[in-house]
Amino acid sequence: MGLFKKIKEGLKKTRDGVVGQIDSMLKSFTKIDEDLFEELEELLVMGDVGVATAEDICAKLRKKVKETGAKDPKEIHNLLEEVVADILKGGQELNISTKPSVVLVIGVNGVGKTTTIGKMANRFKNDGKKVLLAAADTFRAAAIDQLQIWADRCGCDIIKQNEGSDPAAVVFDAISAAKARGTDVIIVDTAGRLHNKKHLMDELAKINRIIDRELPGADKEVLLVLDATTGQNAVSQVEHFKEATGITGIVLTKLDGTAKGGIVLAIKNSLDVPVKFIGVGEQIDDLQPFVPEEFSKALFDFSE
Repeated sequence: MGLFKKIKEGLKKTRDGVVGQIDSMLKSFTKIDEDLFEELEELLVMGDVGVATAEDICAKLRKKVKETGAKDPKEIHNLLEEVVADILKGGQELNISTKPSVVLVIGVNGVGKTTTIGKMANRFKNDGKKVLLAAADTFRAAAIDQLQIWADRCGCDIIKQNEGSDPAAVVFDAISAAKARGTDVIIVDTAGRLHNKKHLMDELAKINRIIDRELPGADKEVLLVLDATTGQNAVSQVEHFKEATGITGIVLTKLDGTAKGGIVLAIKNSLDVPVKFIGVGEQIDDLQPFVPEEFSKALFDFSE
């Protein structure tokens, strides 16, 4: 299956829900007027885009209508696709050019964090990179075991210690091993932490200090894994984690299982945090780099 088709299928629930309603609404209008914009804004809010972002989209759309001289409501469809792509652009490229680079993966339990790491490792491996996994989620033995399964599946090295070990010590060992083995990318799994668990945030700060001390000047991505099905709750998670950890990007999982794909817009527009990867299925290759134009096109494409 082609990349675009995969993303399009993954966005089916969102497209059939929110975008389908927008499509039907546009067909019910004979001219572009304020009533149309008001209805559009309401539908966007219902689609988990958020009030501020919905207002912003409509403001940009009004401007495009004025610039293009559009009169037919059918023209709104393509203009809306352009506006959405423009909002999502910027920062989506992964910055891992140094050797080694570090990808620190954070997020609450249950969002598919370890699975995301496995899929990411597989992707990097297929790109010809040498990958090492660091099992720094030492609070749960199951997390270490799960990461080992992914390491075996992808053919990647893994550094781990016993359950209850110091996560920062695991990261230190992983960095030492990566230097010795000529590793390209270290992917660090961290404990599923809630924003109000101060000791877990302190532990994350300690991990960051180890990385900065042992790999000065190395590229580092701090990726927050979010479950798209949680809708607006995902936005509040981003707010808390951004404040505590300085995240560089988002991995949005389970997009194929929700009609709340509009959350991508709310995260990027309201919080200025780019989406780096999206999960659009259960298969190992269903974690895809986020491409704003393709996402927007897939979201608005009703052709079979």
